[in-house]
Amino acid sequence: MINFKGAIFDLDGTLLNSMPIWETVASDFLVKQGITPGAEVNEAVRSMSIQQVCALFCSEYGLPLSNEDIIDGINKMVEDFYFHQVPLKSGVAEALARLKNRGVKMCVATATDRYLVEAALRRNKVLQYFDRIFTCTEVGAGKDQPDIYLRALDALGTDLADTVVFEDALYAIRTAKETGFIVAALYDTSADEKQNAIKKLADYYFTSFVEWNKRDA
Repeated sequence: MINFKGAIFDLDGTLLNSMPIWETVASDFLVKQGITPGAEVNEAVRSMSIQQVCALFCSEYGLPLSNEDIIDGINKMVEDFYFHQVPLKSGVAEALARLKNRGVKMCVATATDRYLVEAALRRNKVLQYFDRIFTCTEVGAGKDQPDIYLRALDALGTDLADTVVFEDALYAIRTAKETGFIVAALYDTSADEKQNAIKKLADYYFTSFVEWNKRDA
């Protein structure tokens, strides 16, 4: 069992089985605007905040839309999925209940916008476990910067040494580690080719929350 008092959870690929919806959303959005995107665009936006995506679309593709219009357009493309379809990853509900029973304070730190986050967590009946939700849009920085994790830590009121960040993406794991957090990495198929690097960097590695629950028993 890992002893800690606070937990900061990524959403997509960690709590929710939602990464497939994001695999081509950038190129799909550009195509809807009549633009033929470069083959690299979907990979390029993986580690970006939505504001950084907007900047890329405008600078690289000359997209004549405001940031608000781009964000609204992208959100509309995934809205139905978050409101009505996206499932929790295996073992998540049990893990959150266990942590709540132990008195661990929990929050979410995600690049996905708040209304989508709240809808998905509420429908999956786990929203009540989290004290706060932090989004990159509201914080004003992506997870290539430590801002969102530090804001979450401040809200939890726990010490850095007693707080675990749960993440699936290599770049976010790296940011959390460099900031001084304990990091528990969760496997997601979207990061298949980066698993060796993730295992080396993270303090703990789990194939799923099912495995976490067994080891945490």
